[in-house]
Amino acid sequence: MSQTANTTETLGFQTEVKQLLQLMIHSLYSNKEIFLRELVSNASDACDKLRFEAIDHPELLEGAGELAIRIGFDKEARTITIADNGIGMSRDEAIANLGTIARSGTREFFQNLTGDKQKDAQLIGQFGVGFYSSFIVADRVSVVSRRAGAAADEAIRWESAGDGEFTISPAEKAQRGTEITLHLRDDADEFLSSWKLREVLRRYSDHISLPIIMKKEEWDAEKSETVQKDEDETVNQASALWTRSKSDITDEQYTEFYKHVAHDFEGPLAWTHNRVEGRSEYTQLLFVPKRAPFDMWDRNKKHGVNLYVKRVFIMEDAEQLLPGYLRFVRGIIDSADLPLNVSREILQESRDVKAIREGSTKRVLSLLEDLAENKPEDYATFWTAFGQVLKEGVGEDAANIERVVKLLRFASTHGGSDAQTVSLADYVGRFKEGQDKIYYVTAETYAAAANSPHLEIFRKKGIEVLLLTDRVDEWMVSFVREFEGKQLVSIAKGGLDLGALADEDDKKRQDDVSEEFKPVVERLKTALGEQVKDVRVTFRLVDSPACVVVDDQDMSQHLQRLLKAAGQPAPESRPILEINPEHALIARIQNAADGQFDEWAHVLLDQALLAEGASLEDPAAFVRRLNGLLLGQA
Repeated sequence: MSQTANTTETLGFQTEVKQLLQLMIHSLYSNKEIFLRELVSNASDACDKLRFEAIDHPELLEGAGELAIRIGFDKEARTITIADNGIGMSRDEAIANLGTIARSGTREFFQNLTGDKQKDAQLIGQFGVGFYSSFIVADRVSVVSRRAGAAADEAIRWESAGDGEFTISPAEKAQRGTEITLHLRDDADEFLSSWKLREVLRRYSDHISLPIIMKKEEWDAEKSETVQKDEDETVNQASALWTRSKSDITDEQYTEFYKHVAHDFEGPLAWTHNRVEGRSEYTQLLFVPKRAPFDMWDRNKKHGVNLYVKRVFIMEDAEQLLPGYLRFVRGIIDSADLPLNVSREILQESRDVKAIREGSTKRVLSLLEDLAENKPEDYATFWTAFGQVLKEGVGEDAANIERVVKLLRFASTHGGSDAQTVSLADYVGRFKEGQDKIYYVTAETYAAAANSPHLEIFRKKGIEVLLLTDRVDEWMVSFVREFEGKQLVSIAKGGLDLGALADEDDKKRQDDVSEEFKPVVERLKTALGEQVKDVRVTFRLVDSPACVVVDDQDMSQHLQRLLKAAGQPAPESRPILEINPEHALIARIQNAADGQFDEWAHVLLDQALLAEGASLEDPAAFVRRLNGLLLGQA
């Protein structure tokens, strides 16, 4: 950092900003006009923030006129100016807002970049472009800003050519707010046109509730060109989009409003717009995005919709207005009943907020139900992005658990792929004759679930099994015990009871075989000792010699591993070893000498644990035993 006599400071951009600037200039170049949308959106946010702060501090308004955004251009100087009379920035705020990216998910964002312009452009759009989009069309950007409440000589000037450094120096500004001047690149002349600027503003920013003002123009016959007049005119509708009738709003306007409120480059997947009247009066305009943001799983990040009261912006990310499992929803809720000075603490206790939360939750669930029923491809897109989050709803929202359960999707043995497309209704609709249970297996990966030895008897009998592989699944099924009166049963727990799916001849033969193999079972119990809770014969296996299960009341092996990996205490429960009496390996070892039998017993248990995805406590001993047995058989 260097500091000169006139107190101008030269500072370096944060490393991530340098990367973002280069990526935007090259990857978003084909969509240059978004710079105007982004800067107008920022100006609108600045005015909203002033409105909110002025509720408690009306002196910040300084007696100035209505809040507005002004757009101007100078053909000779080749500049475009975007000015607002919003909250403005202090020196420290300018450095923080214009020189760094203080955003969770930053590192993951840069790790996902590929060098492919088209793919990178989509990622940048998800991450947000904001102020830095200026450099798509400008080779130099100047910002003059004065914080509301500060004196005229306490303004600041920020300048940069987007080359890794910026300067910041004192300035004077008669009114609060921010003025951004873009010095255009040689190839951005198209924006030095009133017609072009108005066309972009009407397309992308017509929903902005503040007036966007430009100078009027008229045709000068002598000069054979249009010239600017001193008279102002508003170029957008300048009314809050959510207050308009739905019939007066186009899909394109909804899409552009979503991009503004969600800071998303891509349009939404679906939306719902409603005015609710009754005990609580409010308007909701809620959107479901197409993709999850990078900070979806950041516990410190607030996720929520923007709250307005009588069209006055109050706060962003008001997470109290929707339950946590719907934290992917973006949009606004405008209440007619809440006080303007409402705080997050008041929101937690307000009866009106409870009514808004309940009504908005039902509205979002209805939107998702409509997608699932009428637009399955869109719902599949939603589920890929937010399915794991929605699953949290079965434990968080007892009032709507039945609706949430119907929206859940899973992979299954019926599909033959890891795509989570099977609903519980689909599964029940494919029940085999005599089937009265919904069977599932949990595992850490799709491959581990699809190849679980527990599936063998189900494949043989053609019975579908759900394959649950998300980390939230073990927790989820503890709340979903049944669906439409059909019990959900883990095929890796307890003794397998196929009920009417097993015929009487099978049951009698199994009883006879179990009696015949009692001596082998007792020898295995003796050999394994405290390593197992029990050993028994099973008929759930077809191709595997053995598997491990746990009792119905015990925590599954998979959940134990998840808790340990997360550093959480997990109650120890010993596995039950089940052997397949019809497997050649079991038949071969039942008459082995005691020493060799003990080795086989430990190998059987270790193999069964490995097939479940468990880590062996002593893998070297397993290798030694297996090698010894192989050499002994050679």
